[in-house]
Amino acid sequence: MKFCAPLIPLILLAGCGGGAEPEAAAPDAVAQVRTGIAESGASSDDVGVYGATEAGPGGEQSVVAPAEAIIATIVAPTGTAVGAGQTIALLRPSPTTRLDIAKASSDAAAAGAAYARALRLRADGLVSDADVETARAAAATANATRANLGIKGGALALRAPIAGTVRNLTAKPGDQLAAGATLATVAAQGDLRARFGMDPMLAQRVHPGQPISIDTINGTAPARVAVVGVDPQIDPTTRLASVYVRIPAALHLGAGEPLRATLQIGASSTGITIPYAALLDDGGRSYVFVVKNGVAKSRDVSPGNSAGDRIQILKGLQPGEKVVTEGGTALEDGMKVTEQGGAAK
Repeated sequence: MKFCAPLIPLILLAGCGGGAEPEAAAPDAVAQVRTGIAESGASSDDVGVYGATEAGPGGEQSVVAPAEAIIATIVAPTGTAVGAGQTIALLRPSPTTRLDIAKASSDAAAAGAAYARALRLRADGLVSDADVETARAAAATANATRANLGIKGGALALRAPIAGTVRNLTAKPGDQLAAGATLATVAAQGDLRARFGMDPMLAQRVHPGQPISIDTINGTAPARVAVVGVDPQIDPTTRLASVYVRIPAALHLGAGEPLRATLQIGASSTGITIPYAALLDDGGRSYVFVVKNGVAKSRDVSPGNSAGDRIQILKGLQPGEKVVTEGGTALEDGMKVTEQGGAAK
């Protein structure tokens, strides 16, 4: 019976092996992505800035109340185009100003009479030339004081000092203006500039004459103009420096319109660019997924300047390679992918 013992394990193994089914291979994960092409081209360090139009130096003048007065009528509200000398508002004197006018008129009449008396006395040799000059100066001062009150006959028309557009008129009929208070400003037509806020460090790299592309927020066709000035002083509110440009009259813009602009603050260079959406970051490590033969491989890259929706790649890619632009955050190195649609340029 001993010769049968070695066969027992073989029989058991054969019995176990005959009943086992082979395991099915797990399917490979496949991700859907969109891709773009790494292209050779030029790139530059372009900066986008925002600002607004404003009257140029000397292109805006104030309309000032000469004395305390009450607004009777607004003739030309904010936004009205006016000619030089055109009435903007009608004023009437306040009670205080009426008293001032009466006193100034009385003082002017008295000073005029004193001057006339001094002239008669000088003709008779009773006073000196110095006395006559003193009386003349007093009369001139009194008349100037009366004239500076500016309201005669119970009414005054405040007029535009220059041709342009009325701005900043917020008062209404019945409001009282203090002496010297500004009722409105008039911005001259055809003398318009724009001021853009910029990071102070970047502003140091901008110079007068440098080209800048501007357009309105609502999408007006952009215009290419030149920088006319740079103010490095930091605005206390925005913490930005200021860049100024002259606005061409052909753009038909008014003061106070918001603008955006793009200017190049670095030299152009030729290299490889990819869609900005393809660039990924992991704790300071810049990388992309390159697709080849249906497989996405992670590759470290060195990014450079950006321009619009593309960014320069200094190292890590070759022209013509496909990079993942959508779906990259869900990928793992070596994962199989299928591309949706055409490759983005």
